[in-house]
Amino acid sequence: MRSLWIKSPLAIMADAPAGIVLRGGRIAEVLTSGQRPSVAVDEVFDASQHVVLPGLVNTHHHFYQTLTRAHPDAINKKLFDWLRALYPVWSRLTPESLRLATRLALTELLMSGVTTTSDHHYLFPGGLDDAMDIQVEEARNLGLRMTVTRGSMNLSVKDGGLPPDSVVQDEDTILADCERVIGKYHERGEGAMIQIALAPCSPFSVTKSLMCACGALAETHDCRLHTHLAETHDEDDFCTAMFGMRPLDYLEDVGWLNDRTWLAHGIHFSDDDVKRLGRHGVGVCHCPTSNMVLASGQCRTRELEAAGAAVGLGVDGSASNDSSNLMEGVRHALMINRLTYDASVSHLDALRWATQGSARCLGRSDIGEIAVGKQADLALFRLDELRFSGAGDPLAALVLCGAHRADRVMVAGEWRVIDGLPVGIDIAALRAAHGAAAKLFL
Repeated sequence: MRSLWIKSPLAIMADAPAGIVLRGGRIAEVLTSGQRPSVAVDEVFDASQHVVLPGLVNTHHHFYQTLTRAHPDAINKKLFDWLRALYPVWSRLTPESLRLATRLALTELLMSGVTTTSDHHYLFPGGLDDAMDIQVEEARNLGLRMTVTRGSMNLSVKDGGLPPDSVVQDEDTILADCERVIGKYHERGEGAMIQIALAPCSPFSVTKSLMCACGALAETHDCRLHTHLAETHDEDDFCTAMFGMRPLDYLEDVGWLNDRTWLAHGIHFSDDDVKRLGRHGVGVCHCPTSNMVLASGQCRTRELEAAGAAVGLGVDGSASNDSSNLMEGVRHALMINRLTYDASVSHLDALRWATQGSARCLGRSDIGEIAVGKQADLALFRLDELRFSGAGDPLAALVLCGAHRADRVMVAGEWRVIDGLPVGIDIAALRAAHGAAAKLFL
């Protein structure tokens, strides 16, 4: 087990001015002022020009949507109209276009400092049966940790749902593939690289029966649950009309109000809803950029955390964010939460949501923090661009001055980004191939 001393960082999100020692893919020592490693190390990395963060953790995304950024049919629309415009476009998704979309999203996330990500893939037009296998392969090739969510939709327009028939599957097909994917890929315990979660898309695209069945499967196989909830007032109205109850009551009715569950968006919760979420240990992924783009509303982050709920961050789909950059999302989270509350919302709050909070959403205690025994997942940023000149507090500068690209990123003790570029990826070739694939969706 080779050891590495990341020495004397410019700043670090821990009490470790002398740096940290990594060994065997974990953080072995956290060095306070004047300390040196307790034993000789194999290698030293001079971090005096770097701000060191725990690797960022992205808890909600839709990789396939990188193919339809700023799509002319969907810009300047609210959620339901945006979805109705794009569902027919997304029905053209193929295995090869999904592979390129996944590779590009993972690369973009990695370059922004993300070391662990989730993706909510719920779209299965004909011929895309191996979507989960494609995503696992791409994550492994790039070396990121990933919670691969086997998403689903089975409530189409003809049954009173929102999506067209061309992108949904029947319940038996969905559940069989959920079991297959869990059995083939789900890793348990500390240091897991690939984990599986079950993720029926939303109340307006899946049946109550499917929600209940996925909840039971997750209990049987010890995996997590994920869905969109309380994103817009339209969803409130749909749940009341379709199920005779509000979204959180529906979540409880199907057996999902528990600590296996984390929710995307979670905007329109009442005071009582917030208390219930905290009491039951449900996590909420705050998606600030997407919420602003679609004018969906503002997540009640302070109240949720005060109630005991985990609050994480997600970039959401690239067609409702138009970026897969979580460091940019950290800045957006700071800004919209200051607008929602006041200026006491700090850069440390936003960074905490993107690290420890997100890790809690994914049910992980081994990532999201720089501490002894945690996984060696790190994002290192330089402050030598013009945007940072004059900055006094390096950690605050990352957020307030708009850092968006890491100089170095490490996952499980291995450098995956060096000098701002992902190891083993031809960025120009990826851009060309993905761009050509995206033209087929116009």
